[in-house]
Amino acid sequence: MVQTNEFMLVFKFEPNFNYQPTELEMNEMHQQWGTFIGTIAIQEKLVSTHQLGFIGKQLLADKSIVEGIHISENLTIAGNMIIKANSLEEAVEIAKNCPILLTGGMVEVRAIQPM
Repeated sequence: MVQTNEFMLVFKFEPNFNYQPTELEMNEMHQQWGTFIGTIAIQEKLVSTHQLGFIGKQLLADKSIVEGIHISENLTIAGNMIIKANSLEEAVEIAKNCPILLTGGMVEVRAIQPM
């Protein structure tokens, strides 16, 4: 197995399509995410990050198409971030500051394997 120093943080949460956050809540979330991402960037550990929307389609193995995003065990992927870290443990420590945890979400931390 090739050792890597890049890890992907996969942000997951339980979507609630019946709840719309207030403008104040949205501003607070944006500030929290800005601080989280900015802190990682200042440490020169940020490679990239992406937020995912709620509109999508799923292409299955038989090439049929399912409308909508994938939700499994009531969770969907909200986005991801690729970071540099010396170890999986360091990447997990970085992930502990993720704002999605404040709203009941979770972060999956995975090593990236070169292809």
